[in-house]
Amino acid sequence: MRLSPSLSRWLLGSASDPSVRWRTLVEVLGHSPADRRVLRTRRQIGKTGWAAGILKEQLTDGQWTSSETSAGDLYRPKYIATNWRMIVLADLGLTRRDPRIRRMIDLVVRRWGGPRGALGGRESEVCITGNALRAFLKLGYTDHPEVMRMINWIVDVQKNDGGWHCFPSRSGTLDGWEGLAAFAFLPKSMRGPSIERAIERGVEFYLERRLAREGADRYAPWYRIHYPNHYYYDLLVGLDMITRLGYGSDPRLRPALRWLLDRRDSGGRWALDADHPDLPSNEQYRLKTPYYSFVLERPGAPSRWATVSALAVLARVPRLS
Repeated sequence: MRLSPSLSRWLLGSASDPSVRWRTLVEVLGHSPADRRVLRTRRQIGKTGWAAGILKEQLTDGQWTSSETSAGDLYRPKYIATNWRMIVLADLGLTRRDPRIRRMIDLVVRRWGGPRGALGGRESEVCITGNALRAFLKLGYTDHPEVMRMINWIVDVQKNDGGWHCFPSRSGTLDGWEGLAAFAFLPKSMRGPSIERAIERGVEFYLERRLAREGADRYAPWYRIHYPNHYYYDLLVGLDMITRLGYGSDPRLRPALRWLLDRRDSGGRWALDADHPDLPSNEQYRLKTPYYSFVLERPGAPSRWATVSALAVLARVPRLS
C-alpha cells in the first residue's frame, strides 16, 4: 500500500507514537518484522510514548492500582486495573523481552491461572479469557502452559451457531468476539483440526451477519470507532479480526468495508468516535461498579491509532471497485 506524503509524515514522523510507526511499517507498508527500521522502531516502544506512560505507573509486583482498587484486584476498577493495562500494552507492541511485562504476566498467572481460574478454568468467561489469550499471544507467550488451557476452553464453549456469548445463552452474539480475535494471533503451527474448525465456524458466524446484523434494529455503537475497545465490539474490530484470519476477499465484507471507507477524511485519516463505555440510553446492560475512562487519543479528532488500524484492514483486502 502507498501512502500520500502528508499521511506518511503524520504516521511515521517523530510526533507519532512508536507503536503507530511500528504498525504502519509492518501492517500497512509490508516491511519485514526483521527489517532494521522496524526493529529500531519497536525498541522505542516502552521507552517513549503511550506504552512508556502506562508502564511508569506499574507497581513493583507487576500490577496497577489506585485508591479505588481493591487490594490485589486485577479486573476492577474498569478500565484502569491490571487486566485492561495488559490488553493495551499487548496491542501497543510490547513483548516478554521487557521485564515489566514478565512481572505483569507472572502476576496474572498466579492470580488467574490453574483449573479454577479465569485463564481457561472454572471462572472463565469469553471476554476475560479471550482478551487474555490474545494478550498472551501478542506478548510472545505462545509456549506458556496457560495458553493451551485458554485455547481449549474457548473451543469447548463455542455455541452451535458458531458464535460465543459472555452470558448464559444457547446462541452466540457479535459482542462475543474476543475468542475469535485471539485465534487471529495464533500461529498456524498451533492450529489443530478442532481449532481450525472453530475458526471456520466463528468466521462464518460473523460473515453471515455481515459483521453487524443482529436484532431488529441497527445497534449504533457498533458503527462508531473506539480505542481501547476493552470487551466492546464495533465494525472496525470485526473487520480487523476477520481480515487477520485471512478472509479479506469474502464479498460479504463489502458493506462493512464501504462503511469504513466512508469514514475517511479528506486527508486519508480516521477519527475515534467515542470512548467506552459507549452505551445508548435504552441499553439494558449496565455497569455495576465504578469505571474510569481511559483513552490514548481524544475522540472526535483524527486518530493515528484508528488510522493505522483502518489502513491495516484495507491492506489485507482486494481493492474495492
